[in-house]
Amino acid sequence: MRGENTVETHSTFMGYLLWVFGFTGAHRFYYGRPISGTIYFFTLGLLLIGWIVDLFLIPSMERTAALRFRAGRIDYSLAWILLTFLGVLGVHRMYMGKWITGILYMLTGGFFLIGYIYDFWTLNDQITVLNATNG
Repeated sequence: MRGENTVETHSTFMGYLLWVFGFTGAHRFYYGRPISGTIYFFTLGLLLIGWIVDLFLIPSMERTAALRFRAGRIDYSLAWILLTFLGVLGVHRMYMGKWITGILYMLTGGFFLIGYIYDFWTLNDQITVLNATNG
């Protein structure tokens, strides 16, 4: 049972939606697990076995993310949708108020994809910091 101070930051629905593409590690990145997300990316979800096991682990990953990350003005799910589908264009950065790097991403293909990959590793932490500083 969740404590009264725990606020949902990551959606279970979004986790399952990304799980469909889970053999790429998308749902693991979303819940703040970049190391296993990278392993899933390079092994096709641990040869699909880990991907199937994760079908049952998503509720637990959601609970852990709710404890770890801070809710606020910036919505994690929307930022992840923007990163996943429009990240090379920097739209997720513009949504977070990082206009200069967002425009640079747009002009350089997400800093030649390196910044795009960096954001998969760090987006949750970037949002948490912004949510903490913006109240």
